[in-house]
Amino acid sequence: MSQDITETYDAWVGRTDESVDQITPTPIRLMQATLDSASAASLPPHLPPLWHWLYFLPGERQSNVGPDGHPRRGGFLPPVTLPRRMWAGGRLQFLQPLPVGETVQRVSLIKSINVKAGRSGRLVFVTVQHEVSGAQGVAIHEEQDIVYRDPPAPGAPAPQPAAAPTDEQFGRTVTPDPVLLMRYSALTFNGHRIHYDRPYAMQEEGYPGLVVHGPLIATLLMEELRHAYPDKTVRSFEFKAVSPLFDTAPFTVNGKLDGGTAHLWARGSQGQLAMQASAEIA
Repeated sequence: MSQDITETYDAWVGRTDESVDQITPTPIRLMQATLDSASAASLPPHLPPLWHWLYFLPGERQSNVGPDGHPRRGGFLPPVTLPRRMWAGGRLQFLQPLPVGETVQRVSLIKSINVKAGRSGRLVFVTVQHEVSGAQGVAIHEEQDIVYRDPPAPGAPAPQPAAAPTDEQFGRTVTPDPVLLMRYSALTFNGHRIHYDRPYAMQEEGYPGLVVHGPLIATLLMEELRHAYPDKTVRSFEFKAVSPLFDTAPFTVNGKLDGGTAHLWARGSQGQLAMQASAEIA
């Protein structure tokens, strides 16, 4: 690993970006419809937890979009050349509600960049901090973990995922399909082709089907928790993607409550752990 690469990435640490948006009703209604919510006919007074991902969307010009559908490397995020890029997890604190209709500001900071060597090749971990503020001050403090990696070597066996827990107190089955993935991609203006372009996902990136978005899985876990405990308030949430899910089979979103902590996980059709999460509720 050459020193000049490390120095190039280090130059991005501490970079900031600011943007302003408004919590408008239309994305909320469309998300309710996408999640097949029974409450789609009514608008909540405050933005549900994690739904701030519907705002502050990237707006790169079409000419600045790379072959994978993402904006070309560089700009705010470092120009990591490794071909595979994913949102691997995050940690959030919900400090106060954001009313629908409020003007909000997001301040983003590249907190750290770490280059590592894994069993499957090189890895670059980028942690981005976001603070979303409304009229009453900071409402959401968030850290996102983005990982860049090499593709697997041709013919290399897929790593064996860990088994998911089976002691859930609540949960449901989700059947992903191309329409669900397309709608979520559109709502979040996510152009990454692995979520809607099957030939690209399978032939270029070597996946067995369309990839279910990590943030969508996290949102489904959150929504299942909110459905199980509608009178509780989520104070914090953290999640980690463990193994990918595809549109080739159903999966389940599950959870159990231990005092004020909810343990949440997504389980694939083979019993594998796809995502693990936890939330503090009150």
